[in-house]
Amino acid sequence: MFNWSNVGPIIAINGAEALQTFALPAPILLVSVLLLSSFLDLFIGSASAKWSALAPVVVPMFMLLGISPEMTTAAYRMGDSYTNIMTPLMSYFPLILAFARRWDGSFGVGSLLALMLPYALTFMALGISMVVAWVALDLPLGPGAGVFYTPPTGV
Repeated sequence: MFNWSNVGPIIAINGAEALQTFALPAPILLVSVLLLSSFLDLFIGSASAKWSALAPVVVPMFMLLGISPEMTTAAYRMGDSYTNIMTPLMSYFPLILAFARRWDGSFGVGSLLALMLPYALTFMALGISMVVAWVALDLPLGPGAGVFYTPPTGV
């Protein structure tokens, strides 16, 4: 639908213009993608479905703001990772619950969420710290892939 309607590029361009007026630094923008990804994990269980909804807007928007697609993807993946055990939409959630109930018959969804919450919060803090540090140190994400992106001029 994004390709057919061209809504993705329109939202990306308008969003980039709006974000430029706020002049937010790259770490805050990337942490916002990380938090948005983890919030959407509560409603969309599939990581690929979530990325297919976010990528057509977020990647070009951040490219216009000078953030590379690789860094945007890394922030998304970090946000998607730590909430997986916290969402009942995860495909393995019922399996984990069934195994836990083998040893404790009173173990339920609330018990599993309460048990995993400290781990998820710790991984969230570490993930946010890692994204911020990666951007602050401008570390490469791979061969030829950096944190920042220089949009072509005169196109």
